[in-house]
Amino acid sequence: MTPPVKICGLSTAATLDAALKAGADMVGFVFFPKSPRHIDLATARALGRQAKGQATIVALSVDADDDTLKRIVEALTPDLMQLHGRETPARVKEIGELCACPTMKAIGVAARADLAHAEAYEGVADTLLIDAKPPKGAALPGGNGRPFDWSLTRDLRGPLPWLLSGGLDPSNVAEAIALSGARGVDVSSGVESAPGVKDPARIRAFVAAARRAFAREQVVTPSSRAVVDAGHSPSADGRPSERPLDRVPALSERGYSARRRRSWLT
Repeated sequence: MTPPVKICGLSTAATLDAALKAGADMVGFVFFPKSPRHIDLATARALGRQAKGQATIVALSVDADDDTLKRIVEALTPDLMQLHGRETPARVKEIGELCACPTMKAIGVAARADLAHAEAYEGVADTLLIDAKPPKGAALPGGNGRPFDWSLTRDLRGPLPWLLSGGLDPSNVAEAIALSGARGVDVSSGVESAPGVKDPARIRAFVAAARRAFAREQVVTPSSRAVVDAGHSPSADGRPSERPLDRVPALSERGYSARRRRSWLT
């Protein structure tokens, strides 16, 4: 499996279609009213149906309460919960159990010392997103389209797979992959023509540029497989599992089950 490419902040059928046709492995949907990429639950239902079976579906939330998370999962049926706020390791574990879904925790990085925060999520989160730390006083989480020193992630150690984000776009993703050693990338504002407005041409260019860069780096590793496998892992014989909640071994170990998930959906 090649390293995953994620397009985040999709909000329309046309741009989701562009991401899927470009070959994105993961598609992300934002549930945070302050963001220009926020979608309502009705839109989530429609886009979730459109993406089902074609890519890993990711729901991004920011310090959401239990009721909000339940409504998101009911509407979108995501494969992965992306947590982009100040969620503690304990809260990440709670969310994984509540949603019966793997989790990806965002870690903001501005200096080498920030990478140490990732250690607290080992054994709790299933995947990490290494992003630029928000500027002081920023209203939105994440890097806000700003890059950081990507070479810092060369020092990232630990068992969790991770994606690189933070200021990526079609023109610099190859450099970012080379400097960081990333085994997967995530982009949002870098494929937009205006805040919240995805550009199909830029989406295609980003996916193509990332694919070429990964081919040059020959980054095809167990870690890259694990990122996408958080939502779509193979069964023991290597074939894709048809049982979404059995896809990640960690889920059964942590007590996740289809029955528990449905208990509050029905």
